[in-house]
Amino acid sequence: MPSREPRPEPRPEPKSYTVTWLEMATPPARLPPRPADQDLALIEAADPPVAYFLYLYTTVGRDWYWDDWHNRPEAEVAAFVGDPQVTLTTLLVEGWPGGFFMLDTRQAGVCDLAYFGLVPQAIGRGLGAWLLGEAVAAAWARPGVSRLSVNTCTLDHPRALGNYRRLGFEPVRVRTIARP
Repeated sequence: MPSREPRPEPRPEPKSYTVTWLEMATPPARLPPRPADQDLALIEAADPPVAYFLYLYTTVGRDWYWDDWHNRPEAEVAAFVGDPQVTLTTLLVEGWPGGFFMLDTRQAGVCDLAYFGLVPQAIGRGLGAWLLGEAVAAAWARPGVSRLSVNTCTLDHPRALGNYRRLGFEPVRVRTIARP
């Protein structure tokens, strides 16, 4: 039986968290370079199944309290994942899924970086900034996009907000939310 990497101790349930909404109005002048000496590929999924999205969503988000899609009806998840204006791109690292990003252009002129992240085994390999740059480049390449948006919160990876800001996203709104 294959060995499993031990999971980190669960973090205590936070009583509140802060959400930051960010936007980018022009493409960045420079994008982070591709990490050297790693076998990497980006694959955009064609009509991905709900189970594949939930696998990536769960694996990337398990340590960051990503759970909202698990509480929604399957038809709602399928409508989001199957919408032709929503794309899912997987990062393959040496043949295995190392992360993903989803772009959502259902709002005219706006591309929302709906989901972005790395699986735990890919964190610390120098992939995050590069993958974010690739997501931003793919977003700006979509027809009719005049603004990119993303949101992050204090439940996400501690470097998430800084990575978005370094690439050129600017905060437009901040809100603290109490958890039940």
